Amino acid sequence: VEVIHPGVDLSVFQPSGRAAARAELGLPEHGYVFLFAGRIQPLKAPDVLLKAVAVLLEQDPALREKLVVPVVGGPSGTGLEHPESLANLAEELGISDVVRFVPPVTQAELATWCAAATAVAVPSYNESFGLMAVEAQAAGTPVVAAAVGGLTTAVADGVSGLLVDTHEPRDWAAALRRLIDDPELAERLSVGAVAHAAEFSWDVTATRT
Repeated sequence: VEVIHPGVDLSVFQPSGRAAARAELGLPEHGYVFLFAGRIQPLKAPDVLLKAVAVLLEQDPALREKLVVPVVGGPSGTGLEHPESLANLAEELGISDVVRFVPPVTQAELATWCAAATAVAVPSYNESFGLMAVEAQAAGTPVVAAAVGGLTTAVADGVSGLLVDTHEPRDWAAALRRLIDDPELAERLSVGAVAHAAEFSWDVTATRT
């Protein structure tokens, strides 16, 4: 059995500069942007990111002025049963002011969102591969992901991002906090992200096939 991973279009997902991407999207140039992008459904666990952000703000209220949490995507699958549940959760957690809900976007626009982010969160309960994680890394952005399924291949822990062994909000908050507290780590992971994503180009997929 030979496993060949899906590819990522590196002509679309590529480092384009964080400042330029944030300016294009109307995001603050300085500060921390933790992005969730994907189908909004329980399996993808966007609630884990929101709960982690609530923990961060509880631990450090001053972060509220510097934090933006875009949620890019629309309800899908079982998420269609309660399409407003994530917005309601943000309100319950008292973080509606830092969360931005963005409808589904094109691939090019998604690449801009990825480039603008401090990190992209992929807290899924399971992923066969985790294409979103590789796309984010190709844009030069570290990924904080759950250590499940294909994400353990898509993300190189400590090299291109951080893998979290649990779905506990405090553990996720601690991982996000590392990127806030250690700019050198964040920069090193950004460089590693681009190199790691290059291993998942369509050229590599085609050659291996």
